[in-house]
Amino acid sequence: MGGETAAAADSEHRMMMIGFADSMKIDPRRDRFPCCIVWTPLPFISWFVPFIGHVGICREDGVILDFAGPNFVCVDNFAFGSVSRYILIKTEKDPSCSSGSCMFNGESRYGQEEESHDEKEPTWDGALRKATQEYQHHAYNIFTCNCHSFVANNLNRLGVRSGGWNVVNLAALVFFKGRWVSKAAIAKSLLPPVIVYTLGIFLGGWTFIASCSIVSVLLIGWFIMGTYCFKKLIQL
Repeated sequence: MGGETAAAADSEHRMMMIGFADSMKIDPRRDRFPCCIVWTPLPFISWFVPFIGHVGICREDGVILDFAGPNFVCVDNFAFGSVSRYILIKTEKDPSCSSGSCMFNGESRYGQEEESHDEKEPTWDGALRKATQEYQHHAYNIFTCNCHSFVANNLNRLGVRSGGWNVVNLAALVFFKGRWVSKAAIAKSLLPPVIVYTLGIFLGGWTFIASCSIVSVLLIGWFIMGTYCFKKLIQL
């Protein structure tokens, strides 16, 4: 009788572990990206400037958090549609990540302070919780305090690559290192710009190309100057 009880308990334990493992897997169909940075294009804006988009960061259970408006952080409802690209950040619970795609070193500038308040709070989710509480009192401005600011704030709290994150190096990381979710995600992100630029060149010629190039340069220049020259301008 005792053997049957032990076997049943062992079976239940294995089922619980399988359930936990499944919850930690990336599942685009359910919008679950545990410990990832996620990106999706912005309507209209990304059609003309394709490298601009909306970013969020995910909890350990894969739920997406994104700063989407004044005093408002979306939870499990990515503001501008399904995820198109993602970057996995390494955690202690997932040692199998390759060094090229995982970056979390487990060191947090805020870790010791947070652990003293709540030792049971996971390091990853605890940092995201603190950042969410902070940004629920922030005004949203696409030029000075936006979704990239929120994610960079989280990465600095987590001590990813020893911190130092801002809107510029975060945008560069997503642009160069982000993995596409699917072929449909590639089409959703790139097809509208291709159509817009094809029509623009056909109807406006080089004037359209020059206009889009000027806007892109001005945007890049604004965020570089605001990040590296006037450090109080872009909030984190």
